[in-house]
Amino acid sequence: MRPDRPSLAQRERSALVETMRAVGPDAPTLCEGWTTRDLAAHLIVREGRPDAAAGVVVPAFADRLEQIRLREAERPWDELLATIAAGAPWYSPLRYADRVANTAEYLVHHEDVRRGSAGWTPRDFPVEDLERVWSLATTVARTFLRKVRARVDLRAPGDVGSPRISPVSTGAALAPLVSVSADPVEMLLWAFGRDEVEIDISGAQRGIDALRAVPRGL
Repeated sequence: MRPDRPSLAQRERSALVETMRAVGPDAPTLCEGWTTRDLAAHLIVREGRPDAAAGVVVPAFADRLEQIRLREAERPWDELLATIAAGAPWYSPLRYADRVANTAEYLVHHEDVRRGSAGWTPRDFPVEDLERVWSLATTVARTFLRKVRARVDLRAPGDVGSPRISPVSTGAALAPLVSVSADPVEMLLWAFGRDEVEIDISGAQRGIDALRAVPRGL
């Protein structure tokens, strides 16, 4: 990536804000039950309220997180978008770990908005972005594939054009074989539990059933 070029996380943040602005606060998303307003409030709390954001992973704090998110959602729409566009506040750890912590967050949630309604099409990304996304996708996928009683091969189509986007395999060699093939962005979305994706899953039916029985995502 060129030194003067914004990171993928920064570009997806800006693109998400523009997409949200275009569709408005009441548009559906792939986050079940959430409109774009709900999603915007989630992003603001995640970055701006580290004291409450623990509720994302700690069930005991989930109610408090939701109360704060609902309060944020009452703010004017343009104010919500401006807050997201400004990035995490100075006191948030996410401000200093933007590239590491926010690439998948903003790419996935941008697609949540884009694919929340019918008629979406995949976007094109530079190869250097796809390399980063493939690394994220396979890392996330391995967290739940360990629970699958099958050998799962993750691979991208051959026309992606980078030796760094290489197949990843999990599971025992003698287990039922399943092949999951998708472009890096589609694989990332699938790994995070989204179903509005272009993906091909093939192989032994017993292995496919085992794969589908395990929840996806972190």
